[in-house]
Amino acid sequence: MSRIGKNPVAIPAGVTVTMADEKISVKGKLGELSAHASREVDVKVESDKVVVLRKNQTKFSHAMWGTMTVLIKNMVTGVSAGFTKKLVIEGIGLKAAASGNTLKMNLGYSHEINYEVPKGIKVATPSPTTIEVSGIDRRLVGEVAAKIRGYRPPEPYKGKGVRYEGEYVPRKQGKKK
Repeated sequence: MSRIGKNPVAIPAGVTVTMADEKISVKGKLGELSAHASREVDVKVESDKVVVLRKNQTKFSHAMWGTMTVLIKNMVTGVSAGFTKKLVIEGIGLKAAASGNTLKMNLGYSHEINYEVPKGIKVATPSPTTIEVSGIDRRLVGEVAAKIRGYRPPEPYKGKGVRYEGEYVPRKQGKKK
């Protein structure tokens, strides 16, 4: 039984949620997001909350009940506070620098990696070994952070590479003499 779908999504001050023809639009101080509602659920916008109800008792509608609730919650959080993922680069000579719409990374390869940042995402490098990915769309922020991490994931012997802040990398023992 979905415990997430039962809880209504609170709408903070300064955020407006509108529902028109199975399309949910959320506006806030950071921007605007929209998504299509599933046909398996009913979305009702009240004065200070959004309630998602199931239309029938099928397994799929039950799954979409919790999914739509979380998607709406992420949109409301995104336009009011935004999302941020921090990446840490470990290793000698590995570094990154953001300039405009491009992230330039030296990750130990023979060439420099230039990553074009998608529209709606901001990438900052407070230090050469720290990358901050931020935006209002949680899915897109996660995708960009995963793509950057994928260029050089942390290896298990020395831990070199790009990792999420606070990520645990299991270490292996090297060769024995």
